[in-house]
Amino acid sequence: MLIKRLAAPFEDSWALPGGFVDMEETTDAAARRELEEETGVKNLFLEQLYTFSGVDRDPRGRVISIAYYALVKPSELKLQAGDDAKDAQWFDARKLPKLAFDHKEIVKTALLRLEGKVRYQPIGFELLPRKFTLGQLQKMYQFILGRDLDKRNFRRVILKMGILDALDEKQEGVSHRPSRLYRFNKSEYKRLVKSGFNFEI
Repeated sequence: MLIKRLAAPFEDSWALPGGFVDMEETTDAAARRELEEETGVKNLFLEQLYTFSGVDRDPRGRVISIAYYALVKPSELKLQAGDDAKDAQWFDARKLPKLAFDHKEIVKTALLRLEGKVRYQPIGFELLPRKFTLGQLQKMYQFILGRDLDKRNFRRVILKMGILDALDEKQEGVSHRPSRLYRFNKSEYKRLVKSGFNFEI
């Protein structure tokens, strides 16, 4: 998700939403405030990504940025440019326009974090509908990891974990043979983790 900058520097350039931390707020609060001000999006789980401290990353002076990321379903959000931006849009993270500041490096770092973390934590389920097919699950992992996964092996591994509930429902309104729907069982996952279970794709 990018915003088109309203003011200099890099006016009219695409950038990640962001801004300065007020003296009376934490960086977490600042991240939430800036996200809402520039995109209209709020009430999302945010996780700190990395601190970027290159000495010449902002032409206005010495700026250190603490980047955050969130996994959201774009279809469930009404995206709109806030007061601090001309526009706000979703982009393919691997086909981005030229970005302001060092935001290309920030996106690269976020993708590397996501590729690594999605292998050992079930964060990918945040990007799926509440009910999904195994095909949708596999496509999501393939997109994040940037490579194809063997269909039979992927399904065997994911089902063997015991963290999916098979529903007595199938897809509707599809031109192909409807597939069974599943749901991620978060409470079962937490129970298994306490007993030493390791999630690994």
